[in-house]
Amino acid sequence: MSDAPLTPNRGSLRESPFPASSPCERASIAPYCQRVRAMVSDERFQHIQRVAALADTIAIANDFDRGERRATALAALLHDVARDLDCERLLALAPPEHAVEVDDPLALHGRAGRAIAVSWGITDERVLNAIEHHVCGPRYGDRVAMAVYVADVTEPGRGVNADVRELALRDLARAYRRAVETKVRYLRSHGKAVHPRTLKVHDELTNQHP
Repeated sequence: MSDAPLTPNRGSLRESPFPASSPCERASIAPYCQRVRAMVSDERFQHIQRVAALADTIAIANDFDRGERRATALAALLHDVARDLDCERLLALAPPEHAVEVDDPLALHGRAGRAIAVSWGITDERVLNAIEHHVCGPRYGDRVAMAVYVADVTEPGRGVNADVRELALRDLARAYRRAVETKVRYLRSHGKAVHPRTLKVHDELTNQHP
């Protein structure tokens, strides 16, 4: 269940912590940027900024309204807030519900991130759902969560899934289906466990939204 490796843009974080194109420049989101930055490594924060920027681009391309755009930007910023926590802390914030989470506590970082966001006073369910489900996949039709999911697995620093990224700028729903299919195929081909939630989403997409 581990993420694909990140490819950091060396030095960019120190030169410009919050680029002009970053959602962190928005007054309503900036305070959360400081909080997230304090909880993750520099490399992780660079990834988070790339995801946030791409998620916002996807939102604009798919005609999200102002509220959806803000929810998308905030969820993208917070999606990996728990990613660098140790296993003990992850287990405390999000007790395992499946065997795969016991074997790989990193699979809990979405639910743990949601718990942290709630503790910070965030109540928008669009934001909370996107944070929680960016690991295993949100329900089809949740545009905010789908944008964050696709941005996370296709941001340029990963060096993969460029086709899904480009598709998301034209058709988010199709890009989301392809992203989930690609993830399941990758995990299976490498003999890795597929989270039951991911399988449920995958099967629903296959059977109901081919």
